[in-house]
Amino acid sequence: MTETSLRDMRWIFVLLAAYFTLQFGVRLATSHSLDLDEAEQAFRSQWLAAGYGPQPPFYNWLQYTVFQLTGVSLAALSVVKNLLLFTSYLLYGLTARLILRDKALAAIATLGLLTIPQMAFEMQRDLTHTVAVFFSATVFFYGFVRSLKQPSLTSYLVAGIGIGFGLLAKYNFAILPAAALLAALSDARLRPRIFDRRLALTAAVALVLTLPHLFWLKDNLHFATARTLEKMTASDNASYPMQVAMGVGSLGLAIIGFAGLTMAVFAAVFGKSLRAAFTAHSEWTRLLERMMLVFVIGILLLIVFGGAAGIKDRWLVPMLFILPLYLCLKIEAAGVETDKAFRRFLPVVAVIMIGVPAVLYGSVAAARFTGHYERLNRPYAPMLETLRQQAEPAAILAGDSLLAGNLRQDVPGVPVVSMDYPGFNPDLSSRRPLLLVWLLPRGGSEALPPAMAQWLQANLGVPAPDALVIDAPYFYQRGDDRYRFGYAWVNQPD
Repeated sequence: MTETSLRDMRWIFVLLAAYFTLQFGVRLATSHSLDLDEAEQAFRSQWLAAGYGPQPPFYNWLQYTVFQLTGVSLAALSVVKNLLLFTSYLLYGLTARLILRDKALAAIATLGLLTIPQMAFEMQRDLTHTVAVFFSATVFFYGFVRSLKQPSLTSYLVAGIGIGFGLLAKYNFAILPAAALLAALSDARLRPRIFDRRLALTAAVALVLTLPHLFWLKDNLHFATARTLEKMTASDNASYPMQVAMGVGSLGLAIIGFAGLTMAVFAAVFGKSLRAAFTAHSEWTRLLERMMLVFVIGILLLIVFGGAAGIKDRWLVPMLFILPLYLCLKIEAAGVETDKAFRRFLPVVAVIMIGVPAVLYGSVAAARFTGHYERLNRPYAPMLETLRQQAEPAAILAGDSLLAGNLRQDVPGVPVVSMDYPGFNPDLSSRRPLLLVWLLPRGGSEALPPAMAQWLQANLGVPAPDALVIDAPYFYQRGDDRYRFGYAWVNQPD
């Protein structure tokens, strides 16, 4: 990467930095409440472990470290996510500039990530582990491409760091380095880069990074994989041919959902030139085609022999994130003139950069007019503030992790236990008063949930306390709409 190339991309990186700063501000302005993945991070940051459950621990470790430095807050959650995303786009742009001669196409490839809904919208809406796998994929891909084009000890080191991070981010990341390895081995010109002694450094770094989690995984394999496999193989007891058909169909729909908007944008921007570009080839397009072929074959094998019946579009991130770059490589191979296309592409980017934050904010704020409430509309903080006026809890038992994470955000020094996560069970026997809180579904029972009563008896040997109800106005409430919580105290002081 020359100094001139870096200058060529600098304005793209400044634009992206401004965009992710805007996303950070919009998230803080939208709601103090946390969504599912955010709450999970807040809840599980109470302890450091080699593994936490169905998802590997990379994001948890990173968020735990930041919380240790800054304290538990929505700002710390949003900073981590947006820094990871910005770094991912930056690395993607540097990779594009390595293998694309056309500066406009390098910019289009980088900004083209914004045309993928799972990256532009879903990752901002709530996802955390998928953000981590995208970040890891860009780290690995940059190291991999640089090792093929400008091999050095550093490039092999970066590839190893990317693999280690990726395997700690999501288990399905493994298919990316596997596909890259097989794709490179099938090309005689690239094979020497694979049979390079420096590849040992790549393997060693990846192993060292993943070793603590691998030891944990050895003893917790079922705990780590059962939920994911249950989701993937759920087929309502369908016959084998029907399960395979469901799996193949879901894969097709996932690919369309992932790539459809990007293909439509490129078709609109490049017109008939895009059709001609599909017949053009280069060394790099062939490499990426082989990688994507290995990926699809791997998923099909999982469907046919592993019983997978439902493939989700976000599971394709570790591989299909290369799509905008691939399209730009095809366009360059065809010799398409790009100046006019680039000017047509910029308004699309502007619409996305303005539209996505507006939709994210509007989907929550619109409740004031529609009465349709999202999780971010729930008034966790006002509810807790009211209860703390009754007594300051020494510990909290929450009905689920969503509630637990939201409560921990406002009482970070108090242990918060969740009924749906038995892996964290600190000694609460001497902590009084103990506050019990649970969500009250509309029309549901207001009594203490039986599971909570059983937990109290089994862990503390205390009888079930009287259940009470508290309500608080929604964020962006319509009229006098309020959300209800059940609560109870154990040994509340008079």
